[in-house]
Amino acid sequence: MIFSSDNAAPAAPEVMQAMLAANEGHAASYGGDEIMTRVSARIRKIFEAPEAAVYLVPTGTSANALALATICPPWATIYCATHAHIAEDECAAPEFYTGGAKLSLIAGDDARMDVEALARALKYAAPAGVHNVQRGAVSMSTVTEMGAVYSLEHMRAIADLAHKHDLPVHLDGARFANALVALGCTPAEMSWKAGVDVLSFGGTKNGLMGVEAVVFFDPKHAWEFELRRKRGGHLFSKHRYLSAQMEAYLAEDLWLKLAARANEATQRLATGLAACEGFSLLHPAEANMIFAAWPRRAHDALAAAGAKYYQWPHDAEATGPADELISARLVTSWHTTDAEIARFTSVFASAM
Repeated sequence: MIFSSDNAAPAAPEVMQAMLAANEGHAASYGGDEIMTRVSARIRKIFEAPEAAVYLVPTGTSANALALATICPPWATIYCATHAHIAEDECAAPEFYTGGAKLSLIAGDDARMDVEALARALKYAAPAGVHNVQRGAVSMSTVTEMGAVYSLEHMRAIADLAHKHDLPVHLDGARFANALVALGCTPAEMSWKAGVDVLSFGGTKNGLMGVEAVVFFDPKHAWEFELRRKRGGHLFSKHRYLSAQMEAYLAEDLWLKLAARANEATQRLATGLAACEGFSLLHPAEANMIFAAWPRRAHDALAAAGAKYYQWPHDAEATGPADELISARLVTSWHTTDAEIARFTSVFASAM
């Protein structure tokens, strides 16, 4: 019963097989491998963006931080949701890689930026000119840190507002595939057609060993990104092992199949728990995460049965009244089984 994180899941077998196949013989280094050429072509086709510049990096944090550093100068600010991953879980990497740009946090329900709140922040930015931090960029995510998914209309409204102020738009797509499956749209519709200028296209949370793509829909940023990736220490010499993962991920729509499994597992788990006494959903479970609260007695029973997940936030006391409500985050992955879901639900129901 592992619901701690989709990062805890193994790599998909198809990905491991591709890694072994790529391990034969010699290959050009630093992204010059033939597999990367195919990956770039495949991503351009999937996103209907023939001119896009495509790069691979090993982590989501490096993808976000390097992408943002390329589009935002150090004297400016990046507008993002209050609970954005770049604000809460990247150890100030965006600030570091941009050379000092700040983050301006915009409130909104379920960790989605509110359009009107963003409009107010942009309208009153830099009233004293050179004395103030300048408008720099806007960053949003596909699946929020509370498990909600941005609608296409919401994304377009934010992007339109950003572009009105001549600001580039970054999309943190760590769970891009999960959001895409949830919305039932095309990759182009959920990226450049929605006004996104640069995308962090995730794979590590969805069956890859460790690789993310950075996609610039305007290739004018390509050379600067290449320099920043090298200078930042994220240009792999044996790059073919990144390329092989991504090629396997995109082959025969594996990425969409894996995401669909994860999303479906969340829906089965949420449905089962919703039928249990004491379970209360805190945010919409629209992709592969559940944020909910339930009595401590059920938490204790689940822990004793071996269930793994995070209390969320992490400030609950170790002991307390059995009826005390404690919130938690449950995350499913492509590897989550029906047996795990059934066992978790059964233990929960028995405790109540």
